[in-house]
Amino acid sequence: MYIKSDREIEIMRSAGRIVAEVLEKMKEVIQPGITTKEIDQLAEEHIKKSGGIPAFLGYNGYPASVCASVNEEVVHGIPGHRVLRDGDIIGIDVGAFYNGYCGDAARTFEVGNCSEKAKRLIKVAEESFFAGIEYAQEGNRLQDISHAIQVHVESNGFSVVRSLVGHGIGKNMHEDPQVPNYGLPKRGPRLTAGLTLAIEPMINEGKFHVRTLSDGWTVVTSDGSLSAHYENTIVITANGPEILTKL
Repeated sequence: MYIKSDREIEIMRSAGRIVAEVLEKMKEVIQPGITTKEIDQLAEEHIKKSGGIPAFLGYNGYPASVCASVNEEVVHGIPGHRVLRDGDIIGIDVGAFYNGYCGDAARTFEVGNCSEKAKRLIKVAEESFFAGIEYAQEGNRLQDISHAIQVHVESNGFSVVRSLVGHGIGKNMHEDPQVPNYGLPKRGPRLTAGLTLAIEPMINEGKFHVRTLSDGWTVVTSDGSLSAHYENTIVITANGPEILTKL
């Protein structure tokens, strides 16, 4: 676990702001008729124009600047010629490096008119993130966050993906520790001021099991049910958690 200095956290705020601006822009452009490739191009343009570097592009060979995961796709959906349709939901995950430090966040958006269940799934994913970071306090254990996320999701009748986790973040997009979205409380490393984490509940309408498609990237629900993703980069401070990927 790498504890960041005040100077490093300040740079991460700048990286986080770029990511937050991209996700804000997505609210305007995501609608029926747009392709996931067009979304990717808009995101990449904004990151570069803001002095950032797309964190995902080329990462382990990943071919795009965002992950665009539609409906039953959980994460890592590769942007392409797919046209979004009325009633779809889409998770957009974006990362940017700025002056050598990374920000990473995700949101799930409604496309046009969605079902009430889809809207609720998106809402519970977001709520579970905030339920988790209530425990992102100095002196608590990492899995206090994990447990709070799981309890909120399952009490609302949805399931938490178990084979994918959040992560530490800083000079690298993925650092220790791993941050599961489920587990028993009072376990895991002690939380310390200066620790930066990307906390990212991934929740399914049906069962928690997932599988990876033949492209080697796209993770989908095994039962074909909808999935939603919500993520922010945060820092633990003496006064509680601060979200770095927020305008």
